[in-house]
Amino acid sequence: MDIKNNTAHAFRLKPGQDIRTSIDEYVKEHKIKAGWIATCVGSLTKYNIRFANEKEGSSGTGHFEIVSLVGTVSTNGSHIHISISDSTGHTLGGHLLQGCIVYTTAEIILISSTNFVFKREKDGTTPWEELQVLQQ
Repeated sequence: MDIKNNTAHAFRLKPGQDIRTSIDEYVKEHKIKAGWIATCVGSLTKYNIRFANEKEGSSGTGHFEIVSLVGTVSTNGSHIHISISDSTGHTLGGHLLQGCIVYTTAEIILISSTNFVFKREKDGTTPWEELQVLQQ
């Protein structure tokens, strides 16, 4: 892969902003067709996470550190996971849903590439729309 076709995007979310909505808006505004989350640090006052093999999200309130945010992003659909920890170090993680609200900050770095286009389509291997990577 030629790294000169990659672009770093750095932005900060402020208290009260929804992480999933904000990332989706940023990806759409910057027309990112193939990107991934490089890092994120910050905190939440509310979470809404879908755990493995569950149909619905689970939510809660309090003060939580974001210990991980990973995933692929695209104007054609994104797949993002989050891990958070509480004041005792108890950690939860799963699919990032709308409703994860920033407490103090969320400092997010995305990398995008013009070498690829990411799409999400059913391919018969699972019942879900999975990542399809197209070369540019």
